[in-house]
Amino acid sequence: MTTWYHSWRAAIRIARRDAWRSKGRSFLVLAMIALPIVGVSAADLTLRSAELSTEQSLTRRIGGADARLSDPGMGGVPILQAPDGRNHAPVQDFDDQPYPEGRTDIAKALPAGAKTLTDTTGYAKVRTTHGLLQTELRELKAADPMAQGMMPVVSGRLPQKSDEVTATTHFLESSGLKVGSKLTARGFDREYTIVGAYELPDALDTDQVNALPGALIAPLAKALDAAGLPGPSPSTTLLATVPGGFTWNMVQGVNTKGVLVESRAVALNPPADSEVPLYQKEDWGRYEESTAAKAGALAAVGTVVGLAMLEICLLAGPAFAVGARRSRRQLGLVGANGGDRRHIRAIVLAGGLVIGVAAAVAGTVLGLILTFLLRPVLEDSLGQRFGSFDIRPLELLGIALLAVLTGLLAAIVPAITSSRQSVLASLTGRRGVRRSSRVLPVVGLVAVTLGASIALYGSTMTDQFVVVAGGSALAELGVVALTPALVGLFGRTGRLLPLSPRLALRDAVRNRGRTAPAVAAVLAAVAGTVAVATYAASNDAQGRAQYEAQLPHGAVSVVIDEAGGRDVPGVRATVQKLLPVDVRADVDRIAVGKGNCSMYEPRDGCGRYEVVVPKAHECPLWAANPAKPDEDPAQRFTKAERRKLADDWRCKENVGYGAPTDGGVLVGDAKLLKVLGIDDPGAEKALAAGQVVSFDKRNVNARGAIDIRLITDAEAADRAMEEGKEAPGEIKSLTAHQVAGTPDTYGVRLIVPFEAAKAAGIDTAPIGAYYSTDRMPSSEQRQKLDNELDETGVDIDLHIEEGYTSENSIVLLALTVFAGLITIGAAGIATGLAQADAEADLKTLAAVGAPPRVRRTLSGFQCGVVAAMGVVLGSAAGVLPAIGLRLTEKRQQMNWYEQALDNGWGPGSEPFVPIVVPWATLAALLVAVPVGAALLAALVTRSRGALARREAT
Repeated sequence: MTTWYHSWRAAIRIARRDAWRSKGRSFLVLAMIALPIVGVSAADLTLRSAELSTEQSLTRRIGGADARLSDPGMGGVPILQAPDGRNHAPVQDFDDQPYPEGRTDIAKALPAGAKTLTDTTGYAKVRTTHGLLQTELRELKAADPMAQGMMPVVSGRLPQKSDEVTATTHFLESSGLKVGSKLTARGFDREYTIVGAYELPDALDTDQVNALPGALIAPLAKALDAAGLPGPSPSTTLLATVPGGFTWNMVQGVNTKGVLVESRAVALNPPADSEVPLYQKEDWGRYEESTAAKAGALAAVGTVVGLAMLEICLLAGPAFAVGARRSRRQLGLVGANGGDRRHIRAIVLAGGLVIGVAAAVAGTVLGLILTFLLRPVLEDSLGQRFGSFDIRPLELLGIALLAVLTGLLAAIVPAITSSRQSVLASLTGRRGVRRSSRVLPVVGLVAVTLGASIALYGSTMTDQFVVVAGGSALAELGVVALTPALVGLFGRTGRLLPLSPRLALRDAVRNRGRTAPAVAAVLAAVAGTVAVATYAASNDAQGRAQYEAQLPHGAVSVVIDEAGGRDVPGVRATVQKLLPVDVRADVDRIAVGKGNCSMYEPRDGCGRYEVVVPKAHECPLWAANPAKPDEDPAQRFTKAERRKLADDWRCKENVGYGAPTDGGVLVGDAKLLKVLGIDDPGAEKALAAGQVVSFDKRNVNARGAIDIRLITDAEAADRAMEEGKEAPGEIKSLTAHQVAGTPDTYGVRLIVPFEAAKAAGIDTAPIGAYYSTDRMPSSEQRQKLDNELDETGVDIDLHIEEGYTSENSIVLLALTVFAGLITIGAAGIATGLAQADAEADLKTLAAVGAPPRVRRTLSGFQCGVVAAMGVVLGSAAGVLPAIGLRLTEKRQQMNWYEQALDNGWGPGSEPFVPIVVPWATLAALLVAVPVGAALLAALVTRSRGALARREAT
C-alpha cells in the first residue's frame, strides 16, 4: 500500500470480505441505513410523479379546449384577474359601496367565432344499494373533442341518449352499483341507465354522475322544487375554442364583461407581472412565502435530517465497533507488516463505505420498485393520477449519498479508536487503557447551557417556535456529547447494587467507547418521545379544559333543516325507538316565507327573523353608528375603555354552544328544560302560562317583553343594515320571563311556547328534538340508528353528548412503542459488543465452575443498564423542549387575548395553557422498557458458550 489508491483499494477489499463474513451484523447496519433511504427515495419519486406539467394540468381541467369561461358572481362588473384565473378582483374599489354580487351571462362575453361546450354541475342525493348518497351531478358532452382527457372512460361507453349516464369509479364503489344498473335521484322518479364508468384524473375520490346536457339537472330541479325539496343549485361554465387561441388581450377583453377565463395560451406563455393589471392594484398583494419562511422551512428540514442521521450513526457506530473489535488481530497484523494508523483507519472506514454504498443502492432500488408496484395505491391515497413515472437521477443520487455519508460517519469513531491501539495490544487481544476525552464534556456542557438559554429566551421573550426548537436541539446535542461523562457518573452508584448488576455497570463504565453511543442513541429517541408525549398530554389537558359540551352528558339532539321539516316526525320517532330515551322534547323553529325554506340557505320567497335588542342593552363595542355604518364601533373608545366594556354584562355571551338552532331561538315546552338540565320552577310556570323564557337578559325590554322582527324581504333588510338603518319587517311582541343567573343552556337563548307563537301569528316549522337518556347509548344502538337515518336520505345533524374524548392515547402508545424498540435495539447492540469483549472472562468463569445462568444474568443486566441510563437521560432531556413550546404558546395566546381586549373584539376567556407531564408514558419508559430489554437479552443469550482454551494475555 504505497499509494493512496492502492491502500484504499486494499482497505475496501478487506472491508468487503469482513462484511460478507459477518452477514448478520452487516445486514443489521445496512437495514438501519437503507430503510430511511427507501422512504425518502419513494417520497421523492411520488412527489415528482404527482407534479403535472402545465399541459397535463390543462388537459385535465379544460380538455382540448382553448379556455374555460366562468361566472365569478360579481353581477357583470368589470374585473381583473391573474393569468391562471385563480385570483380576481373588481376593477372599481367598493370601499364605500356594497360589494357587487349576482350572475352574469357568460355567452355574451364570448369573442366572435368561438365554439362552445357547456359544462354544468350540481348536487343531489341519488339512490344506491345502501340508501342515499350525496353526489355531484354533471352535464358535459364528454365525446366532444373539447372534453377530451377530462374524464377518461375506464369501462363501458359514454352516454348517447337522454336516459343514459356514466359514473365515476369511486361512485360505483361507494354506491354498490355497476355498469348496467338503474339510477334514480331522490324526489325524481325518472330512471337512468349507467352505461359506463370513468374517472377524474385530478379527483379520483369524487362521487360524480355525468349525463348529456339538459338530460338530468334541469328536470331534477323542476321535480325537487315541486316537492318542496332543495334543488341541485346548478352552476355552468363554458369550454371554448377560438381560432388562434385565447390570448391575454382576449382574456382582458372578456374580463371587462365580468367573466373569468382560464386560458391555455396564457397558461403556457404567461405575461410578465408588469402586464397584469391585477398585480398593479394598490391594495393587491401576491401572497408568496417569504425568504425568511423558506429559510426557516429549510432549516427545519435540515435539522430533522441531521438528527435522523445522528440517530442512525449512534445506532450503527457500536456495530462497526463490534466488527473492529473482532478484527483487532487482523488490524494488528496490518500494523505488524508496515501499516500505519491511517491504514487502520482506512480499513475501518472502508467498512462504513461498503455498507453505506450497499445501503444506498439497495434503498434506492427498493424505493423505485416499491413506488412502481404501489403506484395505484399511492395515486388513490393522493386522490390523483401521476402525470408520469418521473425519475430525477440527480435527486436520487443526492439521497443515495446521504446513505454513504451516514455509513462513513458511523464508522469514524471506531476507526479512530482502532487506530490508536498499539500493535502489541491488538495481536495479544489486550484492550489497553485510555483516558476519556476532556474536551468533549466541556463542549457538551457549553452546548447544553447555550441551547437551554436559547430555548428559555424563545419561550419567554419571543413568539417564535423555531427559536425554542433550535435551542432544544442544540441542548440535546450537548447532552449527547456529555454522555460519556454522564455514564461515568452512573458508575458511582455501582457500590449500592448486587454483584451481577454491579459487574454490568462497571463493564459499561470502563468501556465507554461502546456504551456511550448506545446510551446516546437511546437518549435521543427517548428525548424526542418524551418531548412529543409531554406536548401531547399538555395539549390534551388544554382541550379537556376548553371543551364545551353541546348537551348534558348522555343527552341527544337531532336537527333537520330541510324541506320545511317534512321528515322530522319520522326521524323523531326513529330516535326514540332505537335509543334508551327518558324524556323527549320536540322543538320547532320560527319560519318566515315558503314552507321549504332553510335556516341558512337564502332562496327566493324565503325570509328570516331577528330578536330586537333594546338600544339600552346593546353592547357599545358592537353598536354601529347610523351616521357612519362602515366605522368599527369599538374605535370610538380608548384601549382602557374597551377593556372595561369587556366586563360589561351587555358584552358577555353566557348561553354557551350547542346544536344548530337558528340564533338560539326554539319553539318548545317545559320538557326542553328537563332535557337541558335546567331546574327552574318559575320557567316551567312561565312556559305553561304561554310566556317566552329568556336566558339572555339583553333581549328583554323595559316592558318585560321580547320583540321579534319578521323579515320577509331579505334584500331590503340587507340594504338597510349596510346603511345603518333598522331592517323593515313586522314586529311581534311576546311577554317574557327572564331566568335568574346564568345556567348552562347549551346555545338556547329563548324558548317560545307553541301556543304563544300561534297566538302571535308566528309561523313555525318542525326542526327536530332533544332527548335525555336513561344510560349512554351503546355502540350497537348507535350503529342501528345511523343505518336507519341513512336510509331516510335526509341531512340530519345528530349529536350524542359523550363528553371530552381524548385522541392522544394511541399517539402516546405509538411513541412509547417506538422509543422502546429503539432502546432495545441500541441496548442489544451494546450488549453484543460487551459479550464480545467479555468472552474471555466468561470462559474463565465457566472453567472455574460458575453456573450457566451467570452468562444469561450478566447479559441481561448489561442490556438493562444501557437501556436504563439512556431512558433516564432522555426523559430529563425531553421535557425541556416541550415546556419551552408550551410557554411559547401561552405567551402567543396571551398576546392574542390582550390584543382582542384592546381592540374591543369581545371579552372571551383567558387562555389556559397547562404543562402536563405524561407520567404513565414516563413510567413505561423508565421501568417497563429497561426491564423488558434486560429480560429479552437474557432470553436470547445462550447459557453455555463454546468450550475453548483460555488465551494467555
